[in-house]
Parts: sequence; C-alpha cells; structure tokens
Amino acid sequence: MPEMEHPWSIEEWCFSTGHEAVCGADEAGAGPLAGPVYAAAVILPRGLVIEGLNDSKKLSARKREALFETICAEARDYCVAWVEAEEIDRTDILSARIKAMQLAIHGLRKKPDFALIDGNRDCGSRCAITTPHETVVGGDGKSASIAAASILAKVSRDRFMTEVLDREYPRYQFAKHKGYGTKLHYEMLDAYGPCPAHRRSFLKKWELKRP
Repeated sequence: MPEMEHPWSIEEWCFSTGHEAVCGADEAGAGPLAGPVYAAAVILPRGLVIEGLNDSKKLSARKREALFETICAEARDYCVAWVEAEEIDRTDILSARIKAMQLAIHGLRKKPDFALIDGNRDCGSRCAITTPHETVVGGDGKSASIAAASILAKVSRDRFMTEVLDREYPRYQFAKHKGYGTKLHYEMLDAYGPCPAHRRSFLKKWELKRP
C-alpha cells in the first residue's frame, strides 16, 4: 500500500495492480446506545473530484446532506445497508459493523473486484469481509471512495434516527442526539427506561446505576 498523497492515491494503487472496479466501504453508528449500525459501499468514476469530499465526521450536517446528493448522482454505483439493534445485542458491535459493510458491498449492482475498508479490522467473531480487500486506517480521510461511503452511511443513519425512530418513539428525542449517549438521552432513559430500539448490551453500566 503506497503513502497517500491525494484522495485517489489508494484507488490508483488498486488500479495499477489490475483491479478494475474498486469500492470504498465505511460504517456509521458504532457507538450509540440505540438504533442500527449503518454502512455504505461506493464505486466512484475513476479520478472523479467532488469538491469538499472528506471524512463525514469533519463535515457539518448541511455539507454532508449536499455531498450525499452529489455522491448518489455521480457514483458508478452505491449501496447502503444496516444491522438492527437486536442483532447487535445478539452478536457484538464489531461483527455487526463488519456484516453491515459486507452487506453493502454485496448490494452493489456492479460487483467490485476489490474493496477498501475503513479501519484496521476486517472480521469479527461472527462475520468477515469476504470480498478481496485492504483495510485502511483513517481511510475516510485518505480515500475518495471511503470518504463517499462514510457520508452515505452517516446521512442515511441520521435520517433514519430523525425521520423514523424519533417519530416511532418521540419521548426519547432521537432527532436531537441520534441515539448517542448524551446527557439528554440518559435523562430520557432514566425517565422512561429503554425501548425496543435500544441496544441493551450498551446499557449495562446504566442498568447497574438504576434505583
């Protein structure tokens, strides 16, 4: 793997080794106390430059929303997938993250011959990335296709938390905290207890403190 000089360095290395369809994959929502973990896989046209493309965590919500539309319009192919809270509890969050990314890769209509996976893990206790791949630490800030995947995953999950779970369970105010462990979220948990969307395996410390 080469040293990174620009957002297409990793992809160009993949092309130079004979790969033709390279996707980037990333996930969003590993840390929250509630809701699914989301992932996306994206194949961008070779050399495409999308102004402002970066790690989703470094962008404002408005910028992510704008880039989401651009990526969907410009990508050769993309897919978003998720694993529900109930399965996260039944397995573990690492396995769920890996499964969501592999589901997104499998969901691409144009099958990639190589995948770039954000992070340093490509398997959990229950799941593994089965597509030929390379892990890239900090990939969402180094690879154009991983950065694009990070934005699709983050925006998709935020929309689900705001437009679906917040309406289904309004007392928890998911639109405000997206399921993360904020002060407000813990106050709602103290007042109402967990709902079916909560990851009970993430609430063990909170459970111990309950009266």
